[in-house]
Order: sequence, then C-alpha cells, then structure tokens
Amino acid sequence: MLFGVNPDWANQSLLEFGQAIGEEPAVAVSFVDFPLREMDVKNLTAAVHQVQRAGGTLLLTLEPKGGLDTVTTESVDDLADVLAPVEATGTTVVVRFGHEMNGSWYAWGQQPEAYIHAFRTVSSGLRDSLDATSMMWAPNYAGGYPFAGGAFEAKRGTAHFAALDTNGDGTVGMTDDPYAPYYPGDDAVDWVGMSLYHWGSAHPWGENELPEDGKFVAQLTGQYRGLAGDDSAVPDFYAEYGEKRQKLVAIPETAALVVNRGDAAGELAIKQAWWWQIFAADIPERFPKLKMINWFEWHKFEPEVRGDVDWTITSDRTVTRAFAADLPEWVRFAEQRASCTPG
Repeated sequence: MLFGVNPDWANQSLLEFGQAIGEEPAVAVSFVDFPLREMDVKNLTAAVHQVQRAGGTLLLTLEPKGGLDTVTTESVDDLADVLAPVEATGTTVVVRFGHEMNGSWYAWGQQPEAYIHAFRTVSSGLRDSLDATSMMWAPNYAGGYPFAGGAFEAKRGTAHFAALDTNGDGTVGMTDDPYAPYYPGDDAVDWVGMSLYHWGSAHPWGENELPEDGKFVAQLTGQYRGLAGDDSAVPDFYAEYGEKRQKLVAIPETAALVVNRGDAAGELAIKQAWWWQIFAADIPERFPKLKMINWFEWHKFEPEVRGDVDWTITSDRTVTRAFAADLPEWVRFAEQRASCTPG
C-alpha cells in the first residue's frame, strides 16, 4: 500500500516532509485549477520536479472552479501536452478529477450528469494521448449526505435533484445512494477513492475528541453507527467500488481534527488513535484492494469549525516521532511505489 501526503507546498517541500518522518512518501497530492492557466502549469511543473526527485507518484487533483462547462476537449488536450513529457520520464501520474463531487461546497458538486460528462471527457482525452496516466474517481465519505446548505446544493425541482433522488420519494437524503449517481463508468475509472477524515464525534465540529474504535473501517464499509450519527444507510464503498468493480481503492485525503489548545498530550492522542486505525496490522488482509493512503498535511482555516485546524503530523516533533515509529512495515514509500499500478 502506497503511503502519501497532501503537502502544503507553499510552506513545506516534499523533501522536508520526508526528512521529518525518515522516509520519502510514495505519493504527493497537488491541487490545480482546471482548465490550466499559466500559473497552474508553473505550480504543476514545480510539484512534478519534487516528485521526480523522490521517485514517487503524483496524484494530480483537477479543480474545475469555473464550473463543469469549462471542461472541454481543448482543455484536456492542453493538460495532455503538459503531462506527456512527465510520463515520458517514467513518473507515475494519477489524475483525480473533481473530487468530493457528492458534496455541496464545490462548483462541480451535486450535478451528476454534467459531472459524469466532464469526467469522461477528461478520461477519454487523456487515454487517447497518454499511455500510463490513470484516472481516480473520489467522492467524499457520505456521512451527513446530502450536506444541505452548501453553495452548490442541488435544488428541488432541478434535473440535478431528480437524478440524486435515487429512491424516488421526492427528497434527497441519507436513504438515497450518495455515490452511484456520480459514477462515470468502469471504462473511465482506474482508481476509486474517498476523502475520509475524523472530524470529531458530534456537532458542533471543532471539539477535540478521540475517534471511536473501529470508526475508520466502519465508515469505509458503510457500517458506521456511533457518536457522530447513524450512517448505516451509507453503501459499503469498498465492497461496491473496490471488490465488485475490481478497482484500486485509495484514501486520497485523511487526518484527524485537532484545534490547538495547549493540550499537547491530548492532541497527540487524537491523531495517534486515528492513524492506529488506518494503519492497523490487519488492514492489508481485510482490504487487499486498498492501495493508497495519503495524510492531509495542512494547518488551515476550516469554515465548519470557524477556526484553524491542525491536521498535520510534522508541526510538532513529538507527533512526528510517534507517527514515524508507528508506520507499519506494509506501507510503501517512494522507491517502492512500482508495486501498486492499475491492472
């Protein structure tokens, strides 16, 4: 299983992260606006250089912030022109287009038909031009679906809303399938992924709370029913998209919420309790299709919390040492990444 990181590129290089934990991550996540502008190409190129130096994989996350109708064959051709020389060097690229599309917080969210069309446009265009670059489809974990109140929430009476009402009862809620309406098709997808964080145990988010035992596995398999609510209506993501569809499975973003309040021991305990779950000894045997886990290494303002959240593992030496010591032997780092490729 590949171990990766979502670096805060402006404040920490990939080399600095690797030096902190003692190993170069096998995957580095880069977010760029799409279609690409000149600055996006510059940032992408800089990320590629760092990944190439480490011998890792780039998980390129494309964000169509101008809306899904900005995704054209011409914009995909431009992307392919940028990625072709990267691929020629032997650097592995996985393209994650429009992540968390089942959420209501992004301009590409909760528009299933338009999203599928855009994803397939990107997928087919890259497949026509490139040989080794692969595609990842990655919704958000569906606890709390349909995430009412977001700026891009599907509105009643629209075609988007009708497409999301999978049980036909006139509403969109937890009893509707939060993943299937957005799935672009097996022929367009190589990897499936899920953003899966420990945000805490109950509203209001922002409280420092230990994750319950078994929470990670329960959420990955649609069996969570605990302090954060009853999510038992959520489908088993791993079984449906990993086992049934025979796709490689990723957790492209994960971390545990900590709001720094001066309780160093308690804050370490929260993060450690979460990584103990995602890196538990039995994970590879229980989930053989799970081939990538990436830590979200950011300290950032979160609107849900109305404050700063420290998602990181390298901001505090005690946390860093504990994390490095707890990484299991079965994770793969940059020089070992070749064992996990779409088949």
